[in-house]
Amino acid sequence: MMRDKAARISLTIEAVDTPIGGLLLVCDGDGVLRAADFDDCEERLYRLLGRRLGLSSFELLPGMIPDPVKTEVAAYFAGDLAATGRITLKTDGTAFQDRVWNALREMAPGQPVTYAELANDLGRSGATRAVGHANAANPFCVVVPCHRLVGAGGALTGYSGGLERKRWLLAHEAWHNALT
Repeated sequence: MMRDKAARISLTIEAVDTPIGGLLLVCDGDGVLRAADFDDCEERLYRLLGRRLGLSSFELLPGMIPDPVKTEVAAYFAGDLAATGRITLKTDGTAFQDRVWNALREMAPGQPVTYAELANDLGRSGATRAVGHANAANPFCVVVPCHRLVGAGGALTGYSGGLERKRWLLAHEAWHNALT
């Protein structure tokens, strides 16, 4: 059954500047973050929203994201590594995706763990690939810090924003952790 246009969710999208490129933020009418991704990954942002909400269930309208969301993103890039954890978000993920994404938000900044370690932490030692799939479906780049997951032996593995951004984010967190 297809929703009519009146039942569509109106979402606001705005790009904010970061040291590693523009970050697209998507919020609903309540100011709750629904997605975040780098501006050169806009197609991925639309695809992930479509998977979670249904392609005909939402509309993205350019506008202004609430200041508290932008303030916390800016604070993270200024060195307050806990700032993105204060952003309210609505995931619309599966139960397992939500478990992975919540675990990522609870991870210590600047201290990456492997996919296998996270699977073990979740009590699902055989679910390394499932953790990887949930991580790849993360619609909240930086805010749900999927960059903190690394391959076996600490190898930097894929990141939707590119490995250079992943390196930068991990170095940014390690640097600011060393200062505290």
